[in-house]
Amino acid sequence: MPSEKLEKLKHDQYVAERKLTAAKHKEKRLQSELKRLTRSERTHRLCTRAGMLETFLKEPTVLTDEDVMELLTFIFQSEAVQKKLNLLIESRRKTQEADEGENP
Repeated sequence: MPSEKLEKLKHDQYVAERKLTAAKHKEKRLQSELKRLTRSERTHRLCTRAGMLETFLKEPTVLTDEDVMELLTFIFQSEAVQKKLNLLIESRRKTQEADEGENP
């Protein structure tokens, strides 16, 4: 009798370890998928916003990356631009908080 109980416990342990291993693999797959989706979202956002920027540059192919960085630095040093940026961020945060409150 005691050996049957021991065998049953060993079998239960084996099954539990197999389930744990499977769960760890599933977690890894899900984390990889999340990273892929986040990367995809970021790539889409970067391409969209770069396209927006290019619509404002008169001759984007003539300008270097350094030229564009210099222009953006100049623009974003403006106090009016910083105020507008802060207002946009604040407004967007409030919208997100309201959305989260409606959809918990």
